[in-house]
Amino acid sequence: MKDLRRYLALKYIQYLVLSSSNAVSTLLGLLGSAYTMILLQSAKVSSKSTAVLISSLAQADILVFLSLVSGVVLGSFGAGVSPAASALARILLTANTHVSCVLLSCVAFEAYLITFLPSESRPLRTVRNARLISRVIWTLVAAECALFLMDDHLRASGASAPSRGPLGLLFQLSSAATALLRSLSYILGILLRIINVYIYYKIFFSMSPR
Repeated sequence: MKDLRRYLALKYIQYLVLSSSNAVSTLLGLLGSAYTMILLQSAKVSSKSTAVLISSLAQADILVFLSLVSGVVLGSFGAGVSPAASALARILLTANTHVSCVLLSCVAFEAYLITFLPSESRPLRTVRNARLISRVIWTLVAAECALFLMDDHLRASGASAPSRGPLGLLFQLSSAATALLRSLSYILGILLRIINVYIYYKIFFSMSPR
Protein backbone atom coordinates (compact mmCIF):
# COMPACT_ATOMS: atom_id res chain seq x y z
CA MET A 1 0.00 0.00 0.00
CA LYS A 2 1.07 3.55 -0.67
CA ASP A 3 0.75 4.55 2.99
CA LEU A 4 3.16 1.80 4.05
CA ARG A 5 5.65 2.82 1.36
CA ARG A 6 5.46 6.42 2.56
CA TYR A 7 6.02 5.23 6.12
CA LEU A 8 9.09 3.23 5.10
CA ALA A 9 10.46 6.24 3.20
CA LEU A 10 9.98 8.37 6.34
CA LYS A 11 11.78 5.81 8.46
CA TYR A 12 14.68 5.47 6.02
CA ILE A 13 15.15 9.23 6.11
CA GLN A 14 14.89 9.30 9.90
CA TYR A 15 17.34 6.51 10.66
CA LEU A 16 19.53 5.93 7.61
CA VAL A 17 19.78 9.38 5.99
CA LEU A 18 19.75 11.95 8.77
CA SER A 19 22.97 12.09 10.78
CA SER A 20 21.04 12.58 14.02
CA SER A 21 17.45 12.71 15.14
CA ASN A 22 15.62 15.99 15.68
CA ALA A 23 12.28 17.02 17.13
CA VAL A 24 10.53 17.20 13.75
CA SER A 25 11.66 13.77 12.49
CA THR A 26 10.96 12.19 15.89
CA LEU A 27 7.42 13.59 16.01
CA LEU A 28 6.69 12.56 12.42
CA GLY A 29 8.10 9.12 13.13
CA LEU A 30 5.89 8.67 16.19
CA LEU A 31 2.78 9.80 14.33
CA GLY A 32 3.65 7.59 11.36
CA SER A 33 4.21 4.57 13.61
CA ALA A 34 0.91 5.10 15.43
CA TYR A 35 -0.95 5.36 12.11
CA THR A 36 0.86 2.31 10.72
CA MET A 37 0.00 0.14 13.73
CA ILE A 38 -3.67 1.06 13.25
CA LEU A 39 -3.43 0.48 9.52
CA LEU A 40 -1.88 -2.97 9.92
CA GLN A 41 -4.91 -4.06 11.95
CA SER A 42 -7.09 -3.47 8.90
CA ALA A 43 -8.36 -6.42 6.92
CA LYS A 44 -7.18 -4.66 3.76
CA VAL A 45 -3.56 -5.34 4.69
CA SER A 46 -2.60 -8.92 3.92
CA SER A 47 -0.60 -10.88 6.48
CA LYS A 48 2.77 -11.18 4.78
CA SER A 49 6.34 -11.25 5.99
CA THR A 50 6.89 -7.61 4.99
CA ALA A 51 3.87 -6.56 7.05
CA VAL A 52 5.30 -8.40 10.06
CA LEU A 53 8.63 -6.58 9.75
CA ILE A 54 6.91 -3.21 9.31
CA SER A 55 4.72 -3.91 12.34
CA SER A 56 7.80 -4.63 14.45
CA LEU A 57 9.40 -1.45 13.11
CA ALA A 58 6.37 0.60 14.16
CA GLN A 59 6.34 -1.02 17.60
CA ALA A 60 9.96 0.02 18.12
CA ASP A 61 8.81 3.63 18.40
CA ILE A 62 7.11 2.71 21.68
CA LEU A 63 10.65 2.93 23.09
CA VAL A 64 10.88 6.54 21.90
CA PHE A 65 7.59 7.33 23.61
CA LEU A 66 8.80 5.72 26.84
CA SER A 67 12.03 7.70 26.62
CA LEU A 68 10.12 10.97 26.19
CA VAL A 69 7.85 10.13 29.12
CA SER A 70 10.83 9.27 31.31
CA GLY A 71 12.46 12.56 30.26
CA VAL A 72 9.40 14.49 31.41
CA VAL A 73 9.38 12.58 34.69
CA LEU A 74 13.10 13.21 35.21
CA GLY A 75 12.62 16.91 34.50
CA SER A 76 9.83 17.15 37.04
CA PHE A 77 12.07 15.65 39.74
CA GLY A 78 15.07 17.81 38.88
CA ALA A 79 18.56 17.04 40.10
CA GLY A 80 17.44 14.44 42.62
CA VAL A 81 17.14 11.73 39.99
CA SER A 82 19.87 9.09 39.86
CA PRO A 83 22.22 8.93 36.84
CA ALA A 84 20.98 5.38 36.21
CA ALA A 85 17.46 6.69 35.52
CA SER A 86 18.84 9.21 33.04
CA ALA A 87 20.93 6.49 31.39
CA LEU A 88 17.80 4.37 31.00
CA ALA A 89 16.12 7.06 28.89
CA ARG A 90 19.21 7.24 26.67
CA ILE A 91 19.37 3.46 26.35
CA LEU A 92 15.74 3.34 25.20
CA LEU A 93 16.58 5.68 22.31
CA THR A 94 19.62 3.59 21.45
CA ALA A 95 17.52 0.42 21.39
CA ASN A 96 14.95 2.09 19.14
CA THR A 97 17.60 3.27 16.70
CA HIS A 98 19.37 -0.08 16.46
CA VAL A 99 16.17 -2.13 16.13
CA SER A 100 14.79 0.24 13.51
CA CYS A 101 17.97 0.30 11.41
CA VAL A 102 18.25 -3.49 11.29
CA LEU A 103 14.54 -3.97 10.54
CA LEU A 104 14.69 -1.41 7.74
CA SER A 105 17.60 -3.33 6.25
CA CYS A 106 15.59 -6.56 6.51
CA VAL A 107 12.73 -4.91 4.60
CA ALA A 108 15.19 -3.71 1.95
CA PHE A 109 16.73 -7.17 1.62
CA GLU A 110 13.29 -8.71 1.27
CA ALA A 111 12.44 -6.18 -1.46
CA TYR A 112 15.64 -7.26 -3.22
CA LEU A 113 14.59 -10.92 -3.03
CA ILE A 114 11.09 -10.13 -4.30
CA THR A 115 12.53 -8.18 -7.24
CA PHE A 116 15.34 -10.49 -8.35
CA LEU A 117 14.59 -13.91 -6.82
CA PRO A 118 10.80 -14.05 -6.39
CA SER A 119 10.32 -17.79 -6.88
CA GLU A 120 13.56 -18.99 -5.29
CA SER A 121 13.09 -16.89 -2.14
CA ARG A 122 9.39 -17.62 -1.59
CA PRO A 123 10.06 -20.44 0.94
CA LEU A 124 12.16 -17.99 2.98
CA ARG A 125 9.73 -15.07 2.85
CA THR A 126 7.20 -16.47 5.29
CA VAL A 127 5.36 -14.87 8.20
CA ARG A 128 6.95 -17.38 10.57
CA ASN A 129 10.48 -16.48 9.49
CA ALA A 130 9.70 -12.76 9.68
CA ARG A 131 8.46 -13.14 13.25
CA LEU A 132 11.54 -15.19 14.15
CA ILE A 133 13.85 -12.55 12.67
CA SER A 134 12.05 -9.80 14.57
CA ARG A 135 12.37 -11.71 17.86
CA VAL A 136 16.08 -12.35 17.28
CA ILE A 137 16.71 -8.67 16.53
CA TRP A 138 14.85 -7.52 19.64
CA THR A 139 16.66 -10.08 21.79
CA LEU A 140 20.13 -9.10 20.54
CA VAL A 141 19.44 -5.39 20.97
CA ALA A 142 18.02 -6.00 24.46
CA ALA A 143 21.22 -7.86 25.41
CA GLU A 144 23.30 -5.03 23.95
CA CYS A 145 21.42 -2.39 25.94
CA ALA A 146 21.61 -4.46 29.12
CA LEU A 147 25.39 -4.48 28.72
CA PHE A 148 25.38 -0.70 28.22
CA LEU A 149 23.29 -0.21 31.36
CA MET A 150 25.56 -2.47 33.39
CA ASP A 151 28.63 -0.58 32.17
CA ASP A 152 27.00 2.77 33.06
CA HIS A 153 26.22 1.45 36.53
CA LEU A 154 29.76 0.18 37.04
CA ARG A 155 31.21 3.48 35.87
CA ALA A 156 28.92 5.40 38.22
CA SER A 157 30.24 3.35 41.14
CA GLY A 158 33.75 3.12 39.72
CA ALA A 159 35.29 5.35 42.34
CA SER A 160 34.33 2.92 45.12
CA ALA A 161 34.80 -0.27 43.09
CA PRO A 162 37.91 -2.34 43.86
CA SER A 163 40.58 -2.40 41.18
CA ARG A 164 41.39 -6.04 41.92
CA GLY A 165 39.43 -9.17 42.55
CA PRO A 166 36.23 -10.41 40.84
CA LEU A 167 34.54 -6.99 40.85
CA GLY A 168 37.58 -5.33 39.35
CA LEU A 169 37.77 -7.98 36.64
CA LEU A 170 34.04 -7.56 35.95
CA PHE A 171 34.51 -3.81 35.56
CA GLN A 172 37.40 -4.26 33.11
CA LEU A 173 35.56 -6.90 31.05
CA SER A 174 32.41 -4.80 30.94
CA SER A 175 34.30 -1.70 29.83
CA ALA A 176 36.18 -3.61 27.12
CA ALA A 177 33.05 -5.37 25.85
CA THR A 178 31.05 -2.13 25.80
CA ALA A 179 33.78 -0.24 23.93
CA LEU A 180 34.02 -3.05 21.36
CA LEU A 181 30.24 -3.20 20.98
CA ARG A 182 29.96 0.55 20.48
CA SER A 183 32.63 0.41 17.77
CA LEU A 184 30.91 -2.50 16.05
CA SER A 185 27.56 -0.69 16.23
CA TYR A 186 29.07 2.34 14.54
CA ILE A 187 30.68 0.25 11.79
CA LEU A 188 27.49 -1.77 11.32
CA GLY A 189 25.49 1.45 11.00
CA ILE A 190 27.72 2.62 8.16
CA LEU A 191 27.56 -0.77 6.43
CA LEU A 192 23.76 -0.83 6.65
CA ARG A 193 23.57 2.58 5.01
CA ILE A 194 25.81 1.44 2.15
CA ILE A 195 23.92 -1.83 1.71
CA ASN A 196 20.53 -0.11 1.68
CA VAL A 197 21.67 2.42 -0.90
CA TYR A 198 23.04 -0.39 -3.09
CA ILE A 199 19.85 -2.46 -2.81
CA TYR A 200 17.50 0.35 -3.75
CA TYR A 201 19.89 1.49 -6.48
CA LYS A 202 19.66 -2.00 -8.00
CA ILE A 203 15.89 -2.15 -7.60
CA PHE A 204 15.35 1.31 -9.07
CA PHE A 205 17.39 0.68 -12.19
CA SER A 206 15.92 -2.80 -12.67
CA MET A 207 12.43 -1.29 -12.76
CA SER A 208 13.35 1.78 -14.83
CA PRO A 209 12.35 1.65 -18.52
CA ARG A 210 15.25 0.70 -20.74
